[in-house]
Amino acid sequence: MPRDLRDGRDAGAEPRLYPVFLKLAGLPVVVVGGGSVAASKLDGLLEAGAHVTVVAPAICDAIRARGGRDDRAPRSPRPPRLVERGFAPRDLDGARWVVAAATPEVNREVAAAAAARGVFVNAVDDPATASAYLGGVVRRGPATVAISTGGAAPALAGLVREALEALLPDELERWIDIARIARAGWKRAGTPLAERRPLLLRALARLYRGDQAAEAGAFDSHLEAS
Repeated sequence: MPRDLRDGRDAGAEPRLYPVFLKLAGLPVVVVGGGSVAASKLDGLLEAGAHVTVVAPAICDAIRARGGRDDRAPRSPRPPRLVERGFAPRDLDGARWVVAAATPEVNREVAAAAAARGVFVNAVDDPATASAYLGGVVRRGPATVAISTGGAAPALAGLVREALEALLPDELERWIDIARIARAGWKRAGTPLAERRPLLLRALARLYRGDQAAEAGAFDSHLEAS
């Protein structure tokens, strides 16, 4: 079988996925499905600040809790809107992101309605229907690392996520603070992009020399010298 000599893929294979992180704060998002799978997708969307509408003929207690209708759970900053009926294509009017977490038949309806509106849809555990896949996610402060298997092996993505959690340093958030301060200094000084990585490595190395007390002052002096 012919192969693509540039990357070793089979000719005619599915194109590679384009990884991206979405800013969903304040944007309308629709979740179709009212069971535990749909509930598992809500927290990430709500934490991202999305304005979520859940559409399903039956909605489980876990989703109701996130909607603030259950006194046993804290109210979300903006609880999801619950629409208790079957899915209709008009539910996706104006949506910027869609999650299909219903039956395969309903998921296909959702995918067709989303495609007609030019909206990406994540069909949970249904890669043939989905136009977007979620990855296993590791967060350390503002740093987010995600791994995807293109919907082919979600369990493996979960294992890789656990491995990354073990490998990433606990002080990664501190690394980001240093890099942020460094970047501001380099921009002021006009430091070329090619020179910034070695400078950042030296700044990060000081975290592990045992001279923590002098770190902040030495780092500021280093930036001024840059």
